[in-house]
Amino acid sequence: MPELPEVEALAGFLDGRLAGRTVGAATAVSFQALKTYDPPLSALVGRGFEGVGRHGKFLDLRLDGDLHLVVHLARAGWIRWRDELPSEPPRPGKGPLALRVRLGDDAGSGAGSGLPGFDVTEAGTQKRLAIYVVRDPMQVPGIASLGIDPLSAAFTVDALAGLLKDERRLIKGVLRDQGVIAGIGNAYSDEILHAARMSPYKTASKLTADEVAALHDIAVSTLTEAVERSRGLPLSELKGEKKSGLRVHGRKGEACPVCGDTIREVSFSDSALQYCPTCQTGGKILADRRLSRLLK
Repeated sequence: MPELPEVEALAGFLDGRLAGRTVGAATAVSFQALKTYDPPLSALVGRGFEGVGRHGKFLDLRLDGDLHLVVHLARAGWIRWRDELPSEPPRPGKGPLALRVRLGDDAGSGAGSGLPGFDVTEAGTQKRLAIYVVRDPMQVPGIASLGIDPLSAAFTVDALAGLLKDERRLIKGVLRDQGVIAGIGNAYSDEILHAARMSPYKTASKLTADEVAALHDIAVSTLTEAVERSRGLPLSELKGEKKSGLRVHGRKGEACPVCGDTIREVSFSDSALQYCPTCQTGGKILADRRLSRLLK
């Protein structure tokens, strides 16, 4: 699933290519992905892009006339930039394409083929991609309920301490709860907890002041470094860069890069976490929780 660093990189990539351009056409291929109907998707046509930003894991493409094209890529969504889109409109089908946005002929090079744009795609059979056309991003329920952004100036040690002081949930679940901290998912919560040498099963409210301070600094540095590694990369390389930069997540059975112990996994009903016993749990092997609902 694309998380904060990848969505930040996607926003930067698109912002540099959409500046000064207009929407020539916007075609929904997967109608179940389109979650709004007023304004209609057709309202985007002819409008100029004013910038691309991010709200947690949501991508926000701002257009003149106070319109926003908001995309949540869910678990298997992605953005594919194309310097030349096919001239014929896409047809609805069973493929991964959900939305195609063709840029207008702002350079006066003639209509038809040869115009750039981007596709929004979703692999797999679990279709959770969400696309919204709104006048205010806060009209998107998932954005309105977002917690604090961990790369914002408001995310201080004191702010994190306030969020955790009454939390009886496991720290792993709190970190990936978008209503508490926006943008951290399964992968980067594993990475942050490994770097903090903290068990994913530690109760959030039981963290000491020193542990909270360390967790804050590691969360910010981990995400910042991931953003910097991704900045400027072609979209086709972002997924590979994320995977290569992860030290424990997705590396079950490999050696921990810090201590050499074997990285272990705990499976849940719809996800899995990875951790190092030596670095994080005092050598204890955590029990499998495949039927647990703790981290849903």
